[in-house]
Amino acid sequence: MKVCLSFLSTVIFLVLVCPVQAQNIQGKSTDASPAKPPLMAYVGTFSSPLEDMLPTQVDLPPGNGLGIHHFRVDRETGDMTPAGVTRSGTSPSCLAVNDAGTRLYSANETDRLNGTKEGTVSAYAIDPAHGQLELLNTVASGGAGPTYVSIHPSGRYLLVANYFGGSVSVLPILKNGWLGEATDIKIDKGKIGPTTSANAPPGSKAFSGHDRTHAHMIQADPSGRFVLHIDLGLDRIFVWNFDVESGKLLPAENPQVALPAGDGPRHFHFHPNGQWFYSIQEEGSTIVLFDYDSETGKLSSRQTISTLPEGFAGSNFCSEILVSKDGRFVYAGNRLHDSIGIFSVSSTGELKHVADEWTRGNYPRSFSFDPTGNFLYCGNQRADHLTVFKVDKKTGELNFTGEYVPVGNPSHIVFLDLAKSGSKE
Repeated sequence: MKVCLSFLSTVIFLVLVCPVQAQNIQGKSTDASPAKPPLMAYVGTFSSPLEDMLPTQVDLPPGNGLGIHHFRVDRETGDMTPAGVTRSGTSPSCLAVNDAGTRLYSANETDRLNGTKEGTVSAYAIDPAHGQLELLNTVASGGAGPTYVSIHPSGRYLLVANYFGGSVSVLPILKNGWLGEATDIKIDKGKIGPTTSANAPPGSKAFSGHDRTHAHMIQADPSGRFVLHIDLGLDRIFVWNFDVESGKLLPAENPQVALPAGDGPRHFHFHPNGQWFYSIQEEGSTIVLFDYDSETGKLSSRQTISTLPEGFAGSNFCSEILVSKDGRFVYAGNRLHDSIGIFSVSSTGELKHVADEWTRGNYPRSFSFDPTGNFLYCGNQRADHLTVFKVDKKTGELNFTGEYVPVGNPSHIVFLDLAKSGSKE
């Protein structure tokens, strides 16, 4: 009886005097709900080869990225909290996450694979609870300096643009998410454009990448039937039929389109309707609107507009171009002017300049929207930080939130909502 009374007294003490401890014992709380899985951001960087040789607790000098930086993102304010680093000294400068949110792929912008002039691409598994990365494998990219990767809509292939190799490649994604050896490699050929552009701003000294072929971007159209890639040095956009069974690129009926000599096409983005295609020119500082024929892959240019404010003179290098998810606005990155040009999209797809927003940093290499489109995150490469902007969806304008996020040499930003991770597998 004394034992029973002692046990009963202990239970009463825990419940009445120590309610918090009692809740912990039961594994539940009456005033707290389970935390929602976080929204993650992954930032690719240009990193030093020394990174692979230094202890993990040693930081490199400012200006060097450490590899792939992880952040938790506040869904309401857009603020970013560091959540780790996947350290790498091979400059994982461009990232892509699969639709299921279970795998991340990085273009490692290097040319030192086993003593050869070739770069690599890596596959990572994503921890569904905390978003940490685990390396699966690394394979040859099919050329030197891979600068861009994208996932084919089928989910079966990774498309790679090798900037310094002047080539594009197709890598199969195996069932376990690992990468296989290339099923196809195409090497760009043709006449190199001039080192200056007639369309560049007055007084421009920008010479860009017209020393040889430079494949800068590759991506499938929304249907996956065609794959398009840009070569900056050739001033051309190439169009390929894509055989999804063999992973081969075959010349389309209209296999290429030329941009003005020396303009240096860099990136492109499809409008959500799939009919309008916007290309940004690095040296010419222009956006070109193309009509896109989804049946043949043909591109037909219709409008050319400057990315810069009227009256600008001097050198500028364009970088990123994005269309808002609602299709109402286009955003264009300007390095040296250090701005994001904002353009409204008319009912016919043509652009009109709305505003220019200072990026609060030097050399904005890329920018990305969060999954909701409420925030835009800009990577200021030479300032070694990211800046965060709230998007006004009515006007398209960007409002700086005051958030600076230190990252050495940021190159590319992708997002993953862990609350939805794995739901499409």
